Amino acid sequence: MQFGSISYLNLLPFQVYLKRYLKSSSEKMSFRYKRAVPSQINRSLKRREVNAAFISSVESQKYTCTDLGIIAYQKVYSVLLLPGSEESDPASATSNRLAKVLDLHGKVLIGDAALKYYLDGGKGIDLAEAWYEKTGLPFVFARLCYNRHGKQIQKLAREFSRTKVRIPQYILKKEAAQRGISAKQLTWYLDHIYYKMDWRAKHALKKFLGA
Repeated sequence: MQFGSISYLNLLPFQVYLKRYLKSSSEKMSFRYKRAVPSQINRSLKRREVNAAFISSVESQKYTCTDLGIIAYQKVYSVLLLPGSEESDPASATSNRLAKVLDLHGKVLIGDAALKYYLDGGKGIDLAEAWYEKTGLPFVFARLCYNRHGKQIQKLAREFSRTKVRIPQYILKKEAAQRGISAKQLTWYLDHIYYKMDWRAKHALKKFLGA
């Protein structure tokens, strides 16, 4: 199976879980990874270069998806609109559209770069918070979707949603250091990311896609 993975910290718990889930060497050998930014992963799933991936929610209606997503309730801290002239983030699909739906103008910045910008004291509008203020709902940035191996992916999604993932300190420190933040800041950030899509998240996604 070819599995696409967004190369941002918000998927770190799933990536850690996936390594534990693939217990046997034969299962590990059947998995291949492609890591990239959201817009690239979207294209890879469309071209069938990968069989499953967390893809931008704005693209998810084209595929069969699980009940796993990347979800924020109020603030997300890694999807920001900065002051200045209007500019999309080429790595994004959903966040660029979200800014338009909210009728907000500025420079869209997503992912680890946005988180680092915020932690360094940068100012901007948190787009998840802006969505919540308008709708009273969480925001779904991505969903785990697939084009093959449906039973295996659905099983993986169910088991992950029932598991509280503990990330070893050495992984936290390594991943944090690569982004120029502390392990404590990374743990704090992950406390604001949710993965299981409840009825509110599903309602929010439907509302966004219909906007």
